Amino acid sequence: MDKAKIRLYVDQPLAQGQTVPLTKEQSHYLFGVMRQDNGAVVALFNGVDGEFLAEVTKANKKNGEMACRAKTRDLLMPPDVWLMFAPIKKARTDFIVEKAAEMGARRIVPVNTEFTNAERIRQDRLQAHALEAAEQCGGTYVPEVTDLQKLDRVLADWDETRHIMFCDEALVGAAQVLGDVAADKWAILIGPEGGFSEAERARLHELPFAHAVSLGPRILRADTAAVAALTIWQQHLGDWS
Repeated sequence: MDKAKIRLYVDQPLAQGQTVPLTKEQSHYLFGVMRQDNGAVVALFNGVDGEFLAEVTKANKKNGEMACRAKTRDLLMPPDVWLMFAPIKKARTDFIVEKAAEMGARRIVPVNTEFTNAERIRQDRLQAHALEAAEQCGGTYVPEVTDLQKLDRVLADWDETRHIMFCDEALVGAAQVLGDVAADKWAILIGPEGGFSEAERARLHELPFAHAVSLGPRILRADTAAVAALTIWQQHLGDWS
């Protein structure tokens, strides 16, 4: 079969020979926007079964269908690292979610800190951004985006076997800190544009499973900090090393 130029996430089981119904939105995209027709080849993944080449068997703009022909990739799980961040302006929050999905975060957790400016988010919209990022970057797994949660409540219910790398300005370099910790489960915590409050910073420093790192001598915007922190973690502890 030809190599697929289009990738789609589907909420359906995938296996060789499996018929896969498309949603109305997917059908419109494939046959209305991308002008695909019967016989066209698309890569499908569902975050569980890996990636399959599938052939269009019903090119209908409202309820198309595909048939899985061959498995091309097994499911590749990202490292067990979460990204926790304080939401900012809409477009920049979208950017953080998209880049976290591309860079291999397993879970994305928006948190409300004392200085967080955004009081609400659209969890369903952010989840859709994560899904689209996985489609475009060749990923076979889509990270879960949770609803907005208060940071103090998240920390109160925290699994202490999951270590936290929290980004605090003017502290020791990340490589030194991360190299001293033996842990398989991690979370990265990015503060709001106004920084952590003194009470939040003090609480984080007291937690035995939390490790403060510096992202360098300059103060980074929240969206830049998320990318920088994920890059540092991936290089030292993730699947980039």
